[in-house]
Amino acid sequence: MTPVHGGAGSLRPTLETVGGSGEAVPAYLPRTSRRASLLTPAARKGIRQRMLLLRQAALDRIARLTRVSEADLQRYRRDLRASGLPDTLLERGAGLAFTRELPQGALLYLLVRAGRPRTVIETGVRPGYSTAWLLAGLADNGFGALTSLGPGPVAGRSTGVHDVGVGQFVPPTLRSRWTLALGNTPDRVRELLSAAGQVDLFLYDNGPELARARFELRAAWETLAPTGVLLAHHVEANDAWRELCARQGLPPQLLDPGPPPMGALGVRGG
Repeated sequence: MTPVHGGAGSLRPTLETVGGSGEAVPAYLPRTSRRASLLTPAARKGIRQRMLLLRQAALDRIARLTRVSEADLQRYRRDLRASGLPDTLLERGAGLAFTRELPQGALLYLLVRAGRPRTVIETGVRPGYSTAWLLAGLADNGFGALTSLGPGPVAGRSTGVHDVGVGQFVPPTLRSRWTLALGNTPDRVRELLSAAGQVDLFLYDNGPELARARFELRAAWETLAPTGVLLAHHVEANDAWRELCARQGLPPQLLDPGPPPMGALGVRGG
């Protein structure tokens, strides 16, 4: 079962079993009694294709950030296309709303495969859509671990985010490399970064609040490893990402323009 840790002032979750052994997840939100909407084969195919749709400019950005070879990047893409992750996500309820909310899931997988991070932290986890892509990359690399801080806010997010439990999209087969840290506060962020020492990959997905974004991005940047990469979702929501990049003498750096846009900034450039 997923390691679950609480923090000062955190909500107290209950553990619900939703299907079998290894399926217990902390539930902050009322578990919906509705099953995922039935999709026609054509609709499933369309959503799956959308999940795997990649812009060449984003692939080029991953290559620059990680210094991965074109041959290796193509191999990782083949691994992804052959994987069952998109179908698993669909079965767990991640339909079209989530490909609109985070169309860069496949890019997260490729960035993990190419960058081969040992320590990954994301903040703002809720259903675990981005979490599943990150964990799939770590699993296929055969090493590394992810810590996710949640639950994340729902402000500005799609309706579907409100209808599922925290971590619901992460299948049991991917949970051995995952720690879900509860108590989404700035002090908790400091604690996680301090415990990590150096972070290889950090994803900010903790909502549009400017003060929170400024704090987390700056704190994470200071703890990145020499080859580390900082990611931020919804960088258009406030000025925090533009300000961080400006301090490095750069315009806002994007992994993918979306919508919504996702920023990516590497310690060694790229």
